[in-house]
Amino acid sequence: MPSPQIPDERGDAGGGLRYSCRPHSFYDVFMALKSTIFKAELQIADMDRHYYGTHALTVARHPSETDERMMVRILAYAIHAGDALAFGKGLSTDDEPDVWQKDLTGAIELWLDVGQPDERRILKACGRSQHVVVYSYSSTGAIWWNQIAGKLERAKNLSVFQLAPADSQALARLAQRSMQLQCTIQDGQLWINGEGETLAPQLSCLKQAAIASR
Repeated sequence: MPSPQIPDERGDAGGGLRYSCRPHSFYDVFMALKSTIFKAELQIADMDRHYYGTHALTVARHPSETDERMMVRILAYAIHAGDALAFGKGLSTDDEPDVWQKDLTGAIELWLDVGQPDERRILKACGRSQHVVVYSYSSTGAIWWNQIAGKLERAKNLSVFQLAPADSQALARLAQRSMQLQCTIQDGQLWINGEGETLAPQLSCLKQAAIASR
């Protein structure tokens, strides 16, 4: 009997869902089938990077993932949007980030994680990618960062940002199975518009990479 095909959360160049023909265990198939699929049309006007585009995103929300975390993933995608950016498997595996970008050789140029990863995961990512960015959003972000900041001083390619908890909770209210979102970025400020509501999420920089690029 041929191995089943299941959705692979890594998107194509436009962020869409594609299918993998590699073998999967029954557990993998079961977990994938339990994921909730969200679709978003994301319009981006990034005046800081002179990037303008519309991305049709298909986002698989892991059974253990909240709307809040999923929307922070989409926010991270919007901040770094590009033709080669794609969703990784995130919570489904330890070997992939929430969002990433690879060059034509398969080398990882950008690794984006959401939440509060431990220092081992972050250091491993820094060894695999040119630039690693972490977006923390929990009210315990300061405690998490104080515990691991000293262990990450040598990670010169790491940037860490803290999203205000009230802002991540507001983003969660925009979550719909089918969404139309607009993101505007100018002079470091973000605006997200969706469901008739405009948000201006605030990001605090906890650590800036020595050489950072979006």
